[in-house]
Amino acid sequence: MSMILSASVIRVRDGLPLSASTDYEQSTGMQECRKYFKMLSRKLAQLPDRCTLKTGHYNINFISSLGVSYMMLCTENYPNVLAFSFLDELQKEFITTYNMMKTNTAVRPYCFIEFDNFIQRTKQRYNNPRSLSTKINLSDMQMEIKLRPPYQISMYELGSANGVTSAFSVDCKGAGKISSAHQRLEPATLSGIVGFILSLLCGALNLIRGFHAIESLLQSDGDDFNYIIAFFLGTAACLYQCYLLVYYTGWRNVKSFLTFGLICLCNMYLYELRNLWQLFFHVTVGAFVTLQIWLRQAQGKAPDYDV
Repeated sequence: MSMILSASVIRVRDGLPLSASTDYEQSTGMQECRKYFKMLSRKLAQLPDRCTLKTGHYNINFISSLGVSYMMLCTENYPNVLAFSFLDELQKEFITTYNMMKTNTAVRPYCFIEFDNFIQRTKQRYNNPRSLSTKINLSDMQMEIKLRPPYQISMYELGSANGVTSAFSVDCKGAGKISSAHQRLEPATLSGIVGFILSLLCGALNLIRGFHAIESLLQSDGDDFNYIIAFFLGTAACLYQCYLLVYYTGWRNVKSFLTFGLICLCNMYLYELRNLWQLFFHVTVGAFVTLQIWLRQAQGKAPDYDV
């Protein structure tokens, strides 16, 4: 019998489970599939926004949107169009019920477990196709799946059940680059544009001071060569912040904090060459741009995902 067995809502960036079905079978096959749930949840940031994993007699399907992934387990003969229509309904209800601030700041697993009530009601509807067919229009989803079918994750990519490390860690490097190349960020805000301009300004100021330090060094005025390195490192850090603000890349938030740390270190070393207002300006701009990078998250859907 074809049916949906369970579903989960997971945060993409760290795999934190936000909600899940509370009733599921305890069979060996189901327990094995739940292991795959955990394995996939750790790799969501590296995978496309719509995927399918075939696990023997079961399929795991998921979609990701706005930093949250919606994952479901169904029997192998359950229709794809119904599976992804089910996930789409979960996505719309979750986005409507909980704002992004709550999902981004959640620290406890299953802190939205009350969402299981909606999961159970929707699962019952989708496990009864006769009553379902008169309530929803599947033509858009059928066309969407036909034009952009789900990415098929192979068992070889995840590794064998005996724990042997698979080629997934290697293959995902290339897959991650591909998905990152097509991943888009949310539209830039006014504060993001201001931060971009200010970061460019700080980079230009560092660059000018760096060339002046080179001139002073050539004239033997006693400028330390390390000051030159600090100015050019500051320039590189500001330009890299601009890059992170505009383009999506893996570990983007971590890179932005490390870059901000480099800006602070450079300004600490240049303490003797700058007054307090100059130091305050450079560090404040670095912190402001880091915040804008964190706020400008990746889009959950590709540009043609209009279901």
